[in-house]
Amino acid sequence: MTHKAAPFDELDRKIIAALIDNGRASFAEIGGAVGLSATAVKRRVDRLRENDVITGFSATVRPSALGWLTEAYVEVYCDSAAPPRRLAEVVRNHPEIAAAMTVTGGADALLHVRANDVEHFEEVLERIRAEPFIRKTISYMVLSHLLPDSPEAGARGPLDQGGADIVQK
Repeated sequence: MTHKAAPFDELDRKIIAALIDNGRASFAEIGGAVGLSATAVKRRVDRLRENDVITGFSATVRPSALGWLTEAYVEVYCDSAAPPRRLAEVVRNHPEIAAAMTVTGGADALLHVRANDVEHFEEVLERIRAEPFIRKTISYMVLSHLLPDSPEAGARGPLDQGGADIVQK
């Protein structure tokens, strides 16, 4: 899936950075920080949303507070007849899968799995492996997060082609 970058300026970048830092900041607070009125900030945020630059707002939750104490990444290897849309249907049926993507390399997909404990993770893995088109899986248990302040330990994204990063908190 390819998206063409929407045009935006330095003020838009500052507004986006402010929202990433605090998604609950008011337009007036953001305006004070970037030198615009609340109305001007709202117009820009509305435009950024319409252009799919800002795709939503969410809360960052500590997974362990919800009982997800075990975390792993799982490489999934499929039979050649399994299209990505079929794998997408399967992963949607597992609430323990926090993220899933197709990847290059030997594996067909990479799953980010959260579970209550190792026994629960094993049950999830057995359910995934039960799919007829899944040939094998390789799992990597997470020991620690190297970027602990990010929502998924590494949820950073380049804002433009120049590589400017905005760190999500």
